Amino acid sequence: MGIQFNNIPGAGLVAPLFAFEVTSGGSYQSASRLLLVGHKNTGAAIADNTPQAVGSAQEAVALAGAGSMLAEMARVAFLNAPVQETWIVSAAATGTARVDTIKVNSAPAGGGAGVIEIAGEPVQVQIAAGDSANTVAAALAAAINAYFNTLTGACLPVTATVSTDTVTVTARHAGAIFSDLDFFVPTTVNTNAFAGAVLTLTNTVPAAGDPDLSGALASLGDDPFDWIVSPFADATNIGRYAALLNDTSGRWAYSRQVYGHVFAPSTGSTSALTTLGLALNDRHLTILPRIASAGNATPAWLWAAGLVARIVPWLSDGVTGNVSRNQTGLVVEGVKAQRNRSTVPTYAGRNTLLRSGVSSFLITSDGRVAIDKIITTYQKDANAQPDETFRDIQAIGQLVAILRFFRAQLSYEHGQKALADENPGGLGSLSTPKSIKATLVHAADTLELQGVLENARGFADRLIVQRNTQNANRVDILAPIDRVNALDVIAANARLYSQYRAEG
Repeated sequence: MGIQFNNIPGAGLVAPLFAFEVTSGGSYQSASRLLLVGHKNTGAAIADNTPQAVGSAQEAVALAGAGSMLAEMARVAFLNAPVQETWIVSAAATGTARVDTIKVNSAPAGGGAGVIEIAGEPVQVQIAAGDSANTVAAALAAAINAYFNTLTGACLPVTATVSTDTVTVTARHAGAIFSDLDFFVPTTVNTNAFAGAVLTLTNTVPAAGDPDLSGALASLGDDPFDWIVSPFADATNIGRYAALLNDTSGRWAYSRQVYGHVFAPSTGSTSALTTLGLALNDRHLTILPRIASAGNATPAWLWAAGLVARIVPWLSDGVTGNVSRNQTGLVVEGVKAQRNRSTVPTYAGRNTLLRSGVSSFLITSDGRVAIDKIITTYQKDANAQPDETFRDIQAIGQLVAILRFFRAQLSYEHGQKALADENPGGLGSLSTPKSIKATLVHAADTLELQGVLENARGFADRLIVQRNTQNANRVDILAPIDRVNALDVIAANARLYSQYRAEG
């Protein structure tokens, strides 16, 4: 067998020499990035359309500003994936900022504690006996502006000003995504001084407008961003996601191979969500549903960041089989369940959403949000025939893990080689179709042991590696992959007998 050297010449050395050259045999380690797309505060340090890594929620605040969409998305993401490599990219907000007023109609004569929840965060005001409505309004505006949840690190997505007895609350960012920003006076809080008719809530300026994400998405270049969370699911930006990730010239193209998948939330009725899903057919896009008019305390951008961050550590794990697992029941931290539980999708409703290309969620018995099933919007092949190949989000994670591992092994063993039909001298400088096939077979064996693909023997039987008939420098490969499937359904027939029949 010939020994391959990269630096030591194979001939011409005459002077005595005892030398080692040091090369790498290749050691593959899987890794992935979570990217959060959103808005920064005015004057924040991070520049628009410039992806930047953040190592903590505090660092995101330093870059994007306290209470900004990006800082809050990072906070919730780190609650669910504490050690995930996370990046943020800011896109300029456009449109009209939502404005609401909170009028203090009266103040309880005996004082007390008033609580109003804004975006799910409880803002509390202490009211002294004899305080006027104007005093209470000033205290409420101050509490909104100073709000910081010391337990979770949460800030509010609004700022406040006051005039006499009325607090004017303005969203930190412009855009229609603030349309269902939640204001709620809880009546379950014992002796809430704001309960009843104390406050009048009015939306005076509706939110409007959708951002142009072209610059932010283009700034990704060919850097690896596997899991992209964008709060915007308007038709124009959905079209931009398709352009970013398409298989012909986008991030999934053979000429780029940097991959990526976009998750976007959408709020609507089951009917509206179903209509949206059926109009889409993209294996690179996932729609995360929120039910409209259900009392959604958690804003859409935090809902998406939380759900995706909860599953990304599994989707990125092609070593222990987590990428292949059913994700049902994973509890999402930092998000609140809708208040109107009567509109939570039933099994039939969730099944309808899933069959329409929209993911689904659960509310646990103790009122927490959990993953039900996350899917892509892919439903039909190029001939408009039903196709479930790329439906499950696990398939995307597995595909990325498999392709990257295959490419790494091929690079380690066949990079910078010559190509021949046979290698009778066993020269390390030559590769053959047979040796390339062996590399892929061994890689498949490894991935089978790691729970990513199955039936490695069948893969070996079906694998075709051959030299191209027109280009002598090229090898063509057909690699038929059988992926491991998530265990989603267990169906059992519990047959009841009064007594087992006697065995004859």
